[in-house]
Amino acid sequence: MSGPLESLKAAAERIILDPRYHDILAVAKAARNGAVYGTKVRFPHALVMILLFRSGTLREKAGLIFRATRTHARNLAKFATIYKLTCLVLKNFGPTPGKEGPYDSFVAGMLGGYLVFGQRSRRSGKISSVNQQIVIYVFARVVLALARMAVKPGYGLPVMSEPHRSAAISYYAWPLFASFSWAAVMHLFKHHAVELQPSLRSSMTYIYANSDTWDGLRNFMWHNK
Repeated sequence: MSGPLESLKAAAERIILDPRYHDILAVAKAARNGAVYGTKVRFPHALVMILLFRSGTLREKAGLIFRATRTHARNLAKFATIYKLTCLVLKNFGPTPGKEGPYDSFVAGMLGGYLVFGQRSRRSGKISSVNQQIVIYVFARVVLALARMAVKPGYGLPVMSEPHRSAAISYYAWPLFASFSWAAVMHLFKHHAVELQPSLRSSMTYIYANSDTWDGLRNFMWHNK
């Protein structure tokens, strides 16, 4: 048995190490990495949030955890596949074949974002909460990155990137951003809670709303009423 298996392993290694197949195999590995990463990120998050804040039987909760994990893993794998394939096509059939264009990543990201994260569920007609969380996470990081670029010489507005102004903006920007973010979310939770993302609303309800009521030591120390 060891002979055929070793031969098969050697043949597989020859293929994956052959430069001719590198680009297409990179697409396959990106899909694999997207699925693995999505599982690692979503499973513990879904496990904690659903067990703590969702009602229902253990079987129902297990189903929710599985579906959330599957959605996250599947969509990251799909996005990675579309992104890498699009970059590959643009590289080989773009204005300068064999060379990556300056906006290939932007175009590929836009296409993948639209096809994977911009679509509504066929069952419910809504954008899934998992996709909303992923896009909001990415958007927040984009905004922070653009804000840092805005005060760097050569990237942002000249008046903002002057050394003394850049240092002042960098020093005060984060405290102001954090303050405004928490002011806005607490105001929305108080007056427009239904508009917040469900998992955020559930966690805030647990911390801020459920802390207002109790009918004894049990509901004060260990449980919410």
